[in-house]
Amino acid sequence: MNRKSLLISVAVGIVVSGITLYYAFRNVPAGELVRYLGTINYWWIVPATVIILVSFGLRVYRWQLLLGSDDIGFWQAFHPLMIGFMLNCVFPGRIGEVARPLILKKQQDYPFSRGLATVAAERVFDSLLLVVLLAVVLSVVPIDPGREMTFGGYQLNRETLTAASSGLVKLCLLVVLGVVLVSWTPSRGLIIAVVQKLPEFFRFAGDGFRDKIQRYVAAPLVHVVENVAAGFSLVRDPRLLAACALLSVLIWALMALAYYVVSLGAPGVGISLAQMTAVMVIVCFFIALPSIPGYWGIWEAGGVFALTLFGVNAREAAGFTLANHAIQLLPIIVIGLMSALLTGVNLWQVAFKPNGAERS
Repeated sequence: MNRKSLLISVAVGIVVSGITLYYAFRNVPAGELVRYLGTINYWWIVPATVIILVSFGLRVYRWQLLLGSDDIGFWQAFHPLMIGFMLNCVFPGRIGEVARPLILKKQQDYPFSRGLATVAAERVFDSLLLVVLLAVVLSVVPIDPGREMTFGGYQLNRETLTAASSGLVKLCLLVVLGVVLVSWTPSRGLIIAVVQKLPEFFRFAGDGFRDKIQRYVAAPLVHVVENVAAGFSLVRDPRLLAACALLSVLIWALMALAYYVVSLGAPGVGISLAQMTAVMVIVCFFIALPSIPGYWGIWEAGGVFALTLFGVNAREAAGFTLANHAIQLLPIIVIGLMSALLTGVNLWQVAFKPNGAERS
């Protein structure tokens, strides 16, 4: 990420996070929020942290399956994954998604494009599962249609969630179609053939320009398509597909359980595990928006909105969401920093000056 992109990302994130923080906490006096935070039983952090760590262990195992290399053991995958998630918490632009395969390339000589494709495959699994969870939540978890939250002139309520769910389902279907087209050999061959003919469309510009299109556009695109196909090769293996799907279910079930365990120490929350799963899903969709590092603001807005739907008042909703946010991020940041120290990774260089990476 160059300096201009960094500044733009930070500026947009500050604006979005500032707006969402305002709407999340505007009805909660600061004094009341501080007093509520003092009533939380923070001993529940211990089991919640254990659950979070187990879920990340499953993430590592899922990534190993997607990488498909016997040379990459658990710890070889663990450190880049934790560093990547930590970078997403402390730097803007979700640069951890790119940093993770970059670290793997530098330390294990695993092709960067293929590693990036496996990260994309993870996101596909996670996104599809979250969309399914949202659809299930809307069908089985009672949500009072009369409850709503005003957010920037918009009314957020059950109807809003239903409309969002419908749009997300359509988007996920398009993503799945794209994955299938790239992974299926005949369609991939057609895509590559079209890309390779790109220089012919610039015949009028002369041989030199066509050579540049071939070298800097067509050839890299073909290489990316081939590596992405390799990253999504699990689509052709039903057993691997099933294993990754099952691991995704377990990962998000554990994350929902961690949310619920934290709520056991939060006075006034008192919602069921199914309802807390809904809260987690809604927060996850909120944090897809641009924000400052750590998702501050948009996380709180999503949590307060979701808890409001289940009858939790503004003070308890804001206090629990703020505390839970910190509890969810702290283990990731600490372990990511430890992984960087143990492996000798220069975080600043990996995040903003990845010049040494051979992106192949």
